[in-house]
Amino acid sequence: HGNGPQVGMINLAFETAARAGAMSHPMPFPECGAMSQGYIGYHLQNALNRELADRGIARRAVTVVTQVEVDPTDSAFQNPTKPIGAFYTKENAEKLSAANGYAMKEDAGRGYRRVIASPKPQNVVELPMIKTLVDAGYVVIAVGGGGIPVIRDGNGYTGVPAVIDKDFASQTLADLLDADMLFILTAVEHVSLNYGKPDQIDLEVLKINEALDFIAQGHFAKGSMLPKVEAAVRFAAKKDGRVAVIGALEKASLAIEGKSGTRVER
Repeated sequence: HGNGPQVGMINLAFETAARAGAMSHPMPFPECGAMSQGYIGYHLQNALNRELADRGIARRAVTVVTQVEVDPTDSAFQNPTKPIGAFYTKENAEKLSAANGYAMKEDAGRGYRRVIASPKPQNVVELPMIKTLVDAGYVVIAVGGGGIPVIRDGNGYTGVPAVIDKDFASQTLADLLDADMLFILTAVEHVSLNYGKPDQIDLEVLKINEALDFIAQGHFAKGSMLPKVEAAVRFAAKKDGRVAVIGALEKASLAIEGKSGTRVER
C-alpha cells in the first residue's frame, strides 16, 4: 500500500511541533514512515479480519513493519527529487537547510519544500518472517509505503531519509518470495496508450518487449503509471511463466480470473 498522504501528515505534524518549540528537532523521516506503516496496517488488518470473519474464512491478516535495504551509493541520494512536508519561503528554506542539512527545492511556484531521495529497493530485511507467515496461511501486509529505507550498518541497519517506490518494493518482495503472479491495483482498470485522449487505447495484454517500446516512447506518466509498468516488466521478465497484472482495486477478483486489468507477460 501507499502512504503518501499519511506520512506527509505525520512529518508535517512533527515539523509544526518543532517550530512551536515542543521538540528540539523534527522527527526523522524513517521513523515517520514506520509510524505510517503501523497506522495504515492497523486499519487494513482490522478491515480484512472483519471481512474474513464475516465470510467464514478461517484466515487472519497481520501487519509486518518492514525495512527495505537500499544501496548507499545509489545515484538517487546525489539528486533528491521527492518533495515532502510543508511549504516554506526561500528565507526559511535556507535556514532549515543550514540548520538540519536538508535539501530544499522550489515546488511548482508554491514555495520551497524539503526533497529526499527515491532509491531502488535491494532487499527486504524482514523477508524470513514474512515468508514464515505466508507459509502459515496468514494474509500479510508488508512493505507499506515502499518500506522503511535502511542501509546495512555492521550487524544491523540504519534508517535513511528516502522514499522507496511502492511498486518497485512490491515487485522486489514478490521476486524474493518466488511468487507466480504480481497484482498491482490502482484507480484505473487498464494500462492505456494516449491516456485521457480521444484515441485512448486500453491494453488487455502487454508483452515485455512492447512495454519497453512504449516506455521509450513516453506513453506512461512518471510517478503514476510508469513505475507500475516498469515493476510489472521486471517481475515478469525474471522467470518463465510469471505474469503481472495492473488493474483496478474494485475489480481485483475479475483481474484474478483474467476478466479485467492488463496482463504483463513474456
